[in-house]
Amino acid sequence: MKNVLQKLPLVLAMMAACSVVQAKQNNPALIGTKLTPMGSEMAANADGSIPAWSGGITVNAGTVGADGNYTDPFASERPLYTVTKDNVGQYKSVLSPGQQAMFVRFPDYRMPVYPSHRTASLPKADQEEARSNLGKVELADNGYGLKNYNFGIPFAEPTEPLEVLWNHLTRYRGGSFVRDMASATVQDQGQTTVVTYNQVGAFRDRIKDLDPQDNLLFFYRAQTLSPSRYAGEVTLIHEPMNQVSEARSAWQYLPGQRRVRRAPTVSYDSSARYSFGQVTSDGTDGFNGAPDRYDWKLIGKQELLVGYNAYKVYSKTLKYADLLKPGHLNPEPLRYEKHRVWVIEATLKPDARHVYGKRRFYIDEDSWQILASDMYDSRGELWRLFEAHYAMLYDIQVPTTAVETTYDLISGRYGVSQMTNEIPQKATYGTPMAKADFTPAEIRRLGK
Repeated sequence: MKNVLQKLPLVLAMMAACSVVQAKQNNPALIGTKLTPMGSEMAANADGSIPAWSGGITVNAGTVGADGNYTDPFASERPLYTVTKDNVGQYKSVLSPGQQAMFVRFPDYRMPVYPSHRTASLPKADQEEARSNLGKVELADNGYGLKNYNFGIPFAEPTEPLEVLWNHLTRYRGGSFVRDMASATVQDQGQTTVVTYNQVGAFRDRIKDLDPQDNLLFFYRAQTLSPSRYAGEVTLIHEPMNQVSEARSAWQYLPGQRRVRRAPTVSYDSSARYSFGQVTSDGTDGFNGAPDRYDWKLIGKQELLVGYNAYKVYSKTLKYADLLKPGHLNPEPLRYEKHRVWVIEATLKPDARHVYGKRRFYIDEDSWQILASDMYDSRGELWRLFEAHYAMLYDIQVPTTAVETTYDLISGRYGVSQMTNEIPQKATYGTPMAKADFTPAEIRRLGK
C-alpha cells in the first residue's frame, strides 16, 4: 500500500490548475462587482460548470421540521457522472492527491458528482463588516494574530497564506450556537462507537459583556451525553485572537475525579476527544488553533470536487449505521460538486513537533470552510485525508457541515464528527451569550 501511495503524483496537474494570485487592491467597491460579499469571485468559471454567484440560497428553499430536518432543495437532480477507480484518471485535475488515494485504498469507493450550486451567503451586518475590514484588518505577530479586527471576514481579497487561513478561522457560523451532535471512530472492519455531545459556542460579536479590547476569538464548551461511560465529561475552550501573546486556554471536568483541571494538551497534535488518535486536536474543522508550528505557503486557487449542498447526508431519515461503512462513508447519500478553492500549504518548521510534516488545505472560496486536506507524515508520505460536506441552513442563512471525516489511508480507519442525523431537536444559532456561560465554575456545575 505504501508503495502504491508513493506512486501517486503529489502535485499533479493541480499546479497548472491553480490560478495566479492577484495583487491586493483593498478596494471596497470590488465587493458587489468583482467579488461577492464573502470575498469570492462573482463570475462563473470558463466553461460554466461553476456558475456565477447570484445571491446564495433563498430562505424559502425548502421546509424545516421541528427536529431540524431540512428538505433537499436539489432532490430531483441526478449525478452528472460518478468518479470510480476505473475512470479516476480522467478527473485528476479536479481531485487532490488524498482524494485520488481513496480509489487506490478502497476499490469500491466512488464520488457521485452533481451540478454545482453556489448557495453560500452572509447576513447584512457581516457583509458590511467584510467591506469595512478591507484595508483595515492586518496580520499581527507574523500572522499568528489579527489587528483591528472585530468580526466578519477579515481579508476579502487575500494575498498571503495566513490571510486565507484566518478567513477560515473567523468565518461566519451563526455567531453562536447551541446544538447536539455525534462523532464516531470507524475501525477497518466497520466496528463503531458513537459518542454524542451538547455543544455551546459563541464568537466575540455574540458575547454581550465582552470588552472590545479582549483578546478573544470565541468561547466553546462541549458536554458528553452518551455512552454512559463518558457521560458528564465537559471540555471548555477560550480561543484567543492573538495566539502569540496568549495561548489557548482549556479546562476539562471529569466526573470520576469530580474536579475541573486545566487541559493544556487540547491543542496541536494531541488526540481529539474520543477519536483514539485518528483526529488531532487541530485537525477538527479541517484546521483550528495556532498556526505557529508551520511555515505557510499560498499555492493559489483550483477547481476541485468537494462535498457540497449535502442535504441528503444531513437528513434525519439517514441513520448512522447507514452512513458509517467499513473504510469510508456510504457514497450513496454523498453529493460532490465542482467549486473553486483556495489552496494553502503548511510545512512543519525544522524545530517544531507535530505528527503531520506537511498539510495541504483546500478552502471553499464562498464559505471559507476547509472542504479537504491532504496530510503527510514526517517522511513526506501521504497519510490521511480530511473531507467536510457543507450545507447551508437556508431558513436562517447559517453555513454548517453535515459531516466531517478524517480517513487513514494506511490503516483503513476513519474518524467522523458533526453528525446530527439521530439528534431529535433543532440547533439554535445567534443567541447573545455572556462570559459567565464559559467559566470553569460553569463546567463544574454542568458536570454534576
